[in-house]
Amino acid sequence: MDDVMRKYAVIVAGGMGTRMGADKPKQFLLLKDKSILWHTLEQFLKAFNDLQIILVLPAEFLGIGIEMLPSLQDRERVQIVVGGPTRFDSVKNGLSVIHRKGIVFVHDAVRCLVSIDLIHRCFEQAVEKGSAIPAVAATDSIRIMEGSANVVADRTMVRIIQTPQTFQTELLMPAFQRAYDPLFTDEATVVEAAGNQVFLIEGEYSNIKITRPIDLIIAESILNERVQ
Repeated sequence: MDDVMRKYAVIVAGGMGTRMGADKPKQFLLLKDKSILWHTLEQFLKAFNDLQIILVLPAEFLGIGIEMLPSLQDRERVQIVVGGPTRFDSVKNGLSVIHRKGIVFVHDAVRCLVSIDLIHRCFEQAVEKGSAIPAVAATDSIRIMEGSANVVADRTMVRIIQTPQTFQTELLMPAFQRAYDPLFTDEATVVEAAGNQVFLIEGEYSNIKITRPIDLIIAESILNERVQ
């Protein structure tokens, strides 16, 4: 089935990344002389030679994205679209250019350490079950706020959700035709709201989301270990 199933990756880079304190979105910050976004795109391009990427960017940074394309190994497989005011809108804009059935990965642009193995495992499970949502077990103590009080939660029952959240188009595309709801925190919540069950898959603790300056240092260390 792998040979005939179409593959799409909607890379969501529509945010501004204000927590970084930089003068440009965090996806364009450099990591080992290449942008964070470049590392992310390369992982997906290497994962499958027939995968099409839809890169969703803020309107004011389209130029930077276009300038980056020639440095990719296969720029012809990358299409850029403009993001929206929310993640939901940005993903919806990306999905609007997909017109064939297949498997869709929706991935945070700043999760540049995603492994090819995880991409492959998500694809295989989505083909079989309809969806694959990477998740890792919580390692810290968890407390839930209840008004001014708080209660401890059983962390063995808690999972930290990652991307690429991966779906068959038949599940994902109709789900995004509904109106935006503030409760939509990711693609899985949108698909669930449409009445579909979603299935978790084991994620990777190294698949961090780069949001703060310290994350760049951690990411560089992980990349250095991978090339040794």
